[in-house]
Amino acid sequence: METIQKNKLFCLLFVLCTMYISCNDKVEFSQYKTLKDSSWKASKKISFNFNITDTLSPKNLFINIRNNSAYEFSNLYLITVLKFPDSTKVVDTLQYKMADEKGAYLGSGFSEIKENKLFYKERKVFPKSGSYAVEIFQAMRKNGEIEPLNNLKGIQDVGFSIEKIE
Repeated sequence: METIQKNKLFCLLFVLCTMYISCNDKVEFSQYKTLKDSSWKASKKISFNFNITDTLSPKNLFINIRNNSAYEFSNLYLITVLKFPDSTKVVDTLQYKMADEKGAYLGSGFSEIKENKLFYKERKVFPKSGSYAVEIFQAMRKNGEIEPLNNLKGIQDVGFSIEKIE
């Protein structure tokens, strides 16, 4: 009887592991950088380097942000630089909503840390194979001020991921 229960438990674990692995097959690249003291300096660029071999299939690109309760804003402004193998650069200024109208943080997570998976580029087809890089800067300012916020508190990790489109 005990052997049957162990076999059922093993089968259940096997099925769960298989489901987990198959659900993550679409992730081609995923990396995080942790910020010291959960503080992002305006001058600090977060860089991710990745290789592209498939120049036919579209991919979704994401910026992943983990923030904690020290984050004081309802939005997040970022500047990104996508560098191509031929030295071409594409610069974007992006704005993301980080909290709802009541001030509750968006994202997933049960503790004070919330993870936000933010669309960077949808259905991106890379024109050339080779080595690419993405640089991400925070561009937050207080209302009425021109200079960027020197230290953006409450951002613990910044990540970048690429997923195949099924």
